[in-house]
Amino acid sequence: MNEIFPDIKTTVLRLSTDKPVRKTPYQVKGVFIKKHASEPITPMLDGTYRKKFSYPRVQVKILNEQIYIIGIKEGVEPVLSIPDKIKELDFGNITFTINDFEEETLKQQFALSGSVVKYSFLTSWAALNHVTGKKYRSIPFKKKKSYLNKLLGINLIFLAKEMGMSIDKGIYTKVEIPNLHPKSIDDNKWKSFKGDFKTNIILPNYIGLGNGITRGYGTISGLFDIDKVVFDKELDKEETKEMDLVLSDDLIKRRGKTKNKKSIEKRLKKEKNFKSVNKQRNKHSPGPKKNYYKKNRNHAKSKRIFSEDFDVVVDGNTIAPEKDSDAQDDQRFNTEKHHKQQHKF
Repeated sequence: MNEIFPDIKTTVLRLSTDKPVRKTPYQVKGVFIKKHASEPITPMLDGTYRKKFSYPRVQVKILNEQIYIIGIKEGVEPVLSIPDKIKELDFGNITFTINDFEEETLKQQFALSGSVVKYSFLTSWAALNHVTGKKYRSIPFKKKKSYLNKLLGINLIFLAKEMGMSIDKGIYTKVEIPNLHPKSIDDNKWKSFKGDFKTNIILPNYIGLGNGITRGYGTISGLFDIDKVVFDKELDKEETKEMDLVLSDDLIKRRGKTKNKKSIEKRLKKEKNFKSVNKQRNKHSPGPKKNYYKKNRNHAKSKRIFSEDFDVVVDGNTIAPEKDSDAQDDQRFNTEKHHKQQHKF
């Protein structure tokens, strides 16, 4: 590979355990953090690198009651260190013995291919947050797929840039979703879809796209043979005629629409102080109170909309680092009642 397409490695580690794993990714991450704090994998899971990496370099998935740990770029070596160090996972009320590890390491990931390739969403793709969901509802039905194509394309361009790729010619996308009426998931007003998509970028199996990737949403799998992919050729126009082209400039434009977080907070603080002074002045004044500042405050707040995880920000297209919600979710999923429900084999 060259400077435009650096040779990015990824690895997938599947843990073969003595019992079916009916846990959440957060619970598995919690075991590594609490029981294996000194291992190289732990800083990749506990938020240590959250400010350095916008997209998590290590992801944990539960698929078919088995644990998959995916390492991307800087996350490869920490994931590969697991088999020599960890032989069991102790959840407190149940311990899983790891009988075997299956590992697959691939190169040439996040590179543009010379042909269109297809992926399937193994878990629901939480494409819409409450901002993009509102916009999606207002779009005519015949334009909904194109809107989803562009959301996906901007997500993929962000990932490519995060990995150091140059995507000057853009990325083609086409979602193949049988039902364009999304389902509500979680408690974040996310809307999800099931189906497949086509694009011209090589992506690692089992990584997540969209909202809630650390919760297991948007997990993908390639439906093609990587050994047959050709990189050094132009795309066939016939292949892409029904696809949407998303350019790097589209990501920049979306970011430009997003208000700066600090400037919004500064404005809110200023309004709050001004309202406090005004309240003191009008303490003994008759007549109804004006709701000017209330309306202004609500308006500013509506612009400051972030999703709960590693997701898109305002308009659904600018990516923000994941928030510190892991601990809360770990507590929520680690109740005694939840464990009893999970382990009725």
